[in-house]
Order: sequence, then C-alpha cells, then structure tokens
Amino acid sequence: MHERALTNMGMKPPRGGGQRRDAGKREPEEFEQKLIEIKRVTRVQKGGKRMRFRALVVIGDRKGRVGYGMGKGLDVTQAITKATASAKKRVIVVSLRRASIPHPVRYSYKASSLYMKPAPRGTGIKAGGAIRQVLDVAGVGNVVAKMLGSGNKTNNVKATYEALRSLATKPPRFGASMPRSAPAAAADQDVSA
Repeated sequence: MHERALTNMGMKPPRGGGQRRDAGKREPEEFEQKLIEIKRVTRVQKGGKRMRFRALVVIGDRKGRVGYGMGKGLDVTQAITKATASAKKRVIVVSLRRASIPHPVRYSYKASSLYMKPAPRGTGIKAGGAIRQVLDVAGVGNVVAKMLGSGNKTNNVKATYEALRSLATKPPRFGASMPRSAPAAAADQDVSA
C-alpha cells in the first residue's frame, strides 16, 4: 500500500520504505557451506588468556566440487567468514561415476584413516561423522565409507578431501600394473632363441 492510503486509514507507513535496498538483487550462492566444527581456543600470554574461535567449514556445489577451510577470529562470525574464504581457495573437482566414486580408496592422514568404496544407486551416503558432510556437499550420492583410527573431525575432513582428490578418472585395470610372471617371461625368451 502507498503511504497516502495508509495515512488515510489511520496507520503509519513503515519506516524506510518497507523493502530492503538489496531485496531481489542477491545473486545465488555458488557453493553450499556446512559448518563442521566450532571450537573455542585459548592462547596464554603474559597478561592472561586470549580467547579466539576456530571454525572448520566445508563448501561444495553438489555437482563434484568441494573444498574445506579453517579460520580463527575474535567472534564466531569472523571465524566462519575466514574459513569460508579459505575453503574457496581449496576447491577441487571430484571425479564421479553414476553419482558415486569411480573406485575404492583407502587414505590415511596423520592418525586418521578412512576407507571409501562405491555403492549402487539408492544406497545413499553410509558414512559417519565429518566424512558424511564432506561427501554430501561434494555431490557423492551413493558411497559406503568407514572412518578408521582417530575421530578428530579436522583430520577426518582433511583425509576425506585428500582421498577424493586422489581418485583417478579411470579405475585401475585388473593386472595392468602387475609384473608378468617368471614362467611367462621365460617362455617368451625361449621362443625368440
């Protein structure tokens, strides 16, 4: 309603015009972000303790791109902003095959280790902890993953990220990198002699 109509009815018009300046002008976000962990960290100095907040954020577009970042700040929003900026610098493209990973992978990072294998359509993401959130924003729809070793969220996110990064575009062929057996090599030599 217009301001005159509102004043004629005895109502006050809303302050500021009723709409935000940037209403309808927002561009759609490129990445979806998930907050994995917020921790309060303390540094001891001469004058006492200095408190900061540390955020671990994972971003992805659910189409095969994913990144993670950590950030510290005086308050939670500052830490999340820094972590998101760090994650945008670390975005990788994950090779997917039929909404799953192309082949099984085992990866270790510090005390964390994980095992992921492809799953048939309709399985969903069977994973726990931080691994599930990384796979979710990456767009991996069907996978079975097991977290082995440490339950540290930071190291598990890094291990998952590196495991996804190490995925080959084509799965290794059976026996492709296997050396030939000794009897077969000897038979080839006898034929040429």
